Amino acid sequence: MTRFLICILVLTFAGCSRPSEESGGKPPATEEKEKGPLEMGEKAQAHVGLKVVSAEVRPLTEYLQVTGTVQPIDSKVAHVRPIAPGRLIAVNAKIGDRVAAGDVLATFDNTEAAEIASQFQVGRSELDKLNVQLSIARQQSERNRQLAEIGAIPRKEYDLSLAEEKSINASIDTQQKVLSGLRAKLQRFGFGEDETASPMTASVRAPFAGVVIRANAAPGEMAKPEEELFQVADASQVWVQAEVYEKDLGRVQSGQIASINVDTYPDRVFFGKVTYISDVLDPQTRSARVRCDVANPDGLLKLDMFATVRLPTKFKKEGMAIPADALQQIGGKDVVFVRTGPTTFEQKTVKVGKLVQGMAEIISGLESGDTVVTQGAFHLKSIALGEEIGEEN
Repeated sequence: MTRFLICILVLTFAGCSRPSEESGGKPPATEEKEKGPLEMGEKAQAHVGLKVVSAEVRPLTEYLQVTGTVQPIDSKVAHVRPIAPGRLIAVNAKIGDRVAAGDVLATFDNTEAAEIASQFQVGRSELDKLNVQLSIARQQSERNRQLAEIGAIPRKEYDLSLAEEKSINASIDTQQKVLSGLRAKLQRFGFGEDETASPMTASVRAPFAGVVIRANAAPGEMAKPEEELFQVADASQVWVQAEVYEKDLGRVQSGQIASINVDTYPDRVFFGKVTYISDVLDPQTRSARVRCDVANPDGLLKLDMFATVRLPTKFKKEGMAIPADALQQIGGKDVVFVRTGPTTFEQKTVKVGKLVQGMAEIISGLESGDTVVTQGAFHLKSIALGEEIGEEN
């Protein structure tokens, strides 16, 4: 009986000390199991709209994105004033109107032109009188010449008549010059000498085609040459003016080509040249003004529109790059999925450099020509995480 109890105890301790698969014991893992290819059927690929792209070496340019507004170019803004004082009769233009070169913006009574016209009429009458006097003086000179030749009068009388004729000629020359000056003034106001008897109504005209961006005129008001009535902006070329923070100024260079978008035309990209970087910072925002010259022949860019401006920076290089949406995060690492067959994909860990213009620079982990999944990468990530959970279970 004693021997029987001893045998039972020995067998019991031996059973407790041996690991058993049934009790859940596992041998310690020596290394991580290598991941196999991921599977996604063709129907599943079509369902998620799976897309791929080749990893390639390409030029990379980093852009700085800032906000801006569309503004007129200073040298293309006309400050329209009346050429002479007068009372406004009619105002034909208002803010926002598009005008062509020579369009009448307003009309007014030109009081200065009326005074000049009056002087011109008086001067012309005086010239007519002088011409009559000259005709009489010439006849008298000719008569005195004939009488002096036959000795009927002294030679001195003939000389005096000649002097009188020359004096009248000189007065006529002077009067003609006065009338020429008055005529030029009338022409500057837009009148001819045949219009001097009519009311002196003048026009304020647009100097070039553009948009009226300011109007300070109303019928009945007095207009003066020193006071601006209208501003007309030629919007066929505009500035897109952006504000760049102090910390980013060193990344922007004059002469670079910027790309510009506005909400009104989401599918349209406008291009402009950086022509000015302000030397003065706004003390409130700590930003500097950056201007881009942008061609606007169709007038699509409206003044004061908000714009998104993408300014190229000094960062330029060539490197392997893929679309940034191909990157996924698994276990705190950047991974991509490379197609290895019609329905098989391989997960690869990559080292990412700069993110530039929607592209991710790949420093290591991929080879040129690898076919990387972009759209659908998240679904492959879900499959990969599902397999890991299945292995743990």
